[in-house]
Amino acid sequence: MHFTNFIYYFQEYRHILAIIIGFCLDLIFGDPYNFPHPIRWIGNLISFFEKRLYLKNDKSKKNFFRGMMLSCLIITITISLSFIIICCANKINFFVETIVESIMCYYILATKSLKSESMKVYKALEENDIEKARFAVSMIVGRDTNELNEIGIAKAAIETVAENTSDGVIAPLFYLAIGGPILGFTYKAINTMDSMIGYKNEKYCTFGTFAAKLDDIVNFIPSRLSAVSMIIVCLFLGKNYNFKNAIYIFKRDRYKHKSPNSAQTESVCAGALNIQLAGDAKYFGKIVKKDYIGDFNKQVEISDIRKANIMLYSTAFLDICLFLSIRLLLEKFL
Repeated sequence: MHFTNFIYYFQEYRHILAIIIGFCLDLIFGDPYNFPHPIRWIGNLISFFEKRLYLKNDKSKKNFFRGMMLSCLIITITISLSFIIICCANKINFFVETIVESIMCYYILATKSLKSESMKVYKALEENDIEKARFAVSMIVGRDTNELNEIGIAKAAIETVAENTSDGVIAPLFYLAIGGPILGFTYKAINTMDSMIGYKNEKYCTFGTFAAKLDDIVNFIPSRLSAVSMIIVCLFLGKNYNFKNAIYIFKRDRYKHKSPNSAQTESVCAGALNIQLAGDAKYFGKIVKKDYIGDFNKQVEISDIRKANIMLYSTAFLDICLFLSIRLLLEKFL
């Protein structure tokens, strides 16, 4: 009888269990660098279609529609393959389905890899190895890093942790809670397209517009949930995190970015750590003007990278509990 109950509850809540297992696997192992990775496959697929669809030196609507075609192809392929994989696993039995979904969830999340990569910057700066730190930060940011000083490197790492708290962790968890790995991978596909062709530069100003706008739409709710969650965790993280200033800077600076979403979490992080983030940065050899986020209450320190990661993990734990609790309640009463 007890075993029968176990089987019933396992089958009933297997999708939620898969998200929890995937989250734990990500915290333990991070990105499996030596194994094939679905997100890299998506990136390769984007490059494949870009080579065939992008028209050089063409800023007309034709290039816009070709970019839209690329986005639709990537999303359709991602949804179809995710659906087929889960259906095939389900045909075997629900235990296999749970294992497969858990692995898929694991591939979608990037909590440990975000921490690990940013902490490489932290360790290099601690060792006073500026070249090593520049290389480490170049792996996680899009800006030019070859001229950054210690403060610029630390700022870049903190901004990446703050922004990707939403993009790499909370937004994927949000979509996993709503629609499982199928929606999770769809989100990652859109996010990957934005990071590859969503630039507002001369090359991608028309071709990547659709992908960039799509990314703005899918991140609208998660970025704001992430920011509010980051503010909440500041209440419990002690004197190193300024809760009141996090709220103040969030209200004031959350739209100081070309993207409507990126400054949501960056503003909270800047306020909580009493530092100033953003400002002008060099991309592809050209200076890009940006507003500052936060006040210059103190100089950015190397230790702020570690503090940003503590906020990342605390927010991730809060939101996985929140999202899955809401899903459980909805499944029970709807």
